[in-house]
Amino acid sequence: MNEKINVLISEEEVNKKIKSLGEQISKDYEGKELHLICVLKGGVFATCELAKHISVPLSIDFMSVSSYGDGFVSSGRVKIIKDLDDSIEDKDVLIVEDIIDSGNTLKYLVDLLNTRKPNSVKICTLLDKPDRRTTDVAVDYVGFQIPDKFVVGYGLDYMQKYRNLPYIGVIE
Repeated sequence: MNEKINVLISEEEVNKKIKSLGEQISKDYEGKELHLICVLKGGVFATCELAKHISVPLSIDFMSVSSYGDGFVSSGRVKIIKDLDDSIEDKDVLIVEDIIDSGNTLKYLVDLLNTRKPNSVKICTLLDKPDRRTTDVAVDYVGFQIPDKFVVGYGLDYMQKYRNLPYIGVIE
């Protein structure tokens, strides 16, 4: 672990933004039940914290998809490693992701989930890298837009390291 990591977004900023997102989602889904789909592994930190700030009834399920492997750049191929445990038919679904860059994984995931007949599918991401977008995907809730840098912390990793950092950092 010789990588140098500089803080991009502090722990306090991340916590404040997640609370704000939870409040907005609660308003938007008032009177409804919400089904969160956490995209593993990176999304687990954001999903757990976000759920604490959502006041409507909710359930949570998990999917694991990959397009990275052990590198810095997406391979472009999406692979489902773990599928949902429960049906999403007739549910209002909110996909919670740690980061969106190319948009390919989320586009694939939204298209797949829509075949399962939910009431709605929306996306919430902690981090958005719009400069890397190669596929048009509508993101409904964005924590932070960030520059095209490789980031770690708050669930994001480099070769399975640094997920546990309480802030978002840039590997230099």
